[in-house]
Amino acid sequence: MNVLILAAHPDDEVLGCGGTMARLAAEGHRVSVAILGQGAAARFAPGSPEAAAEVTALQVKSREAARILGAAEVLHFGLPDNRFDSLDLLDVVKAVEGLAESLRPETVYAQHGGDLNVDHAVTFRAALTAFRPLPGSPTRALYAYEVASSTEWAFAQFAPAFVPDTFRDVTAFLDLKLAALAAYEGELRPFPHPRSERAVRAQAEWRGAAVGLAAAEAFRTVWRRA
Repeated sequence: MNVLILAAHPDDEVLGCGGTMARLAAEGHRVSVAILGQGAAARFAPGSPEAAAEVTALQVKSREAARILGAAEVLHFGLPDNRFDSLDLLDVVKAVEGLAESLRPETVYAQHGGDLNVDHAVTFRAALTAFRPLPGSPTRALYAYEVASSTEWAFAQFAPAFVPDTFRDVTAFLDLKLAALAAYEGELRPFPHPRSERAVRAQAEWRGAAVGLAAAEAFRTVWRRA
């Protein structure tokens, strides 16, 4: 099975799907990661050498994280960080439609549309458009994933609220997820920040406990063909 993990920023894919990515890869599926945005370049002046260096560093880190999790490839699109809403939606959709045509994924995981971060919301909208359940499409399911410090910090004020209905057992892959997050040196925060290692582990254990597992990742089904 071809699986696409669609992310707005480097490390979103690991926070939301890292354990599931590792599990799918271990089961023999081909996992591709597509990261639409530059990442932390917004911390620096646009076009500055510091911004360019940070973008390059994050791309290197994303490839290392993918290697740890067993993903086959990482594709970068370089959209402006935290400025997706300044772009024509059609341009973002066309980028994602290109992935639909070239990768032909059977399963797609994308950002949750009700997140606090505007880039996440635009990514979700583009995924909805690009992966419409058209006749003849190879895509069988689209899921939305949560991202620590964006999904919960929206406090369900933006529709749709994140109400998970699918839980993937990642008990055997949680340590790999944390190792992949560690590859994003400088992106983790001290506890009790939601993006701390301790909080990420606690979230996985809490999601797991909800369905009788030691650790899980939670998803919201957007649509799925039986």
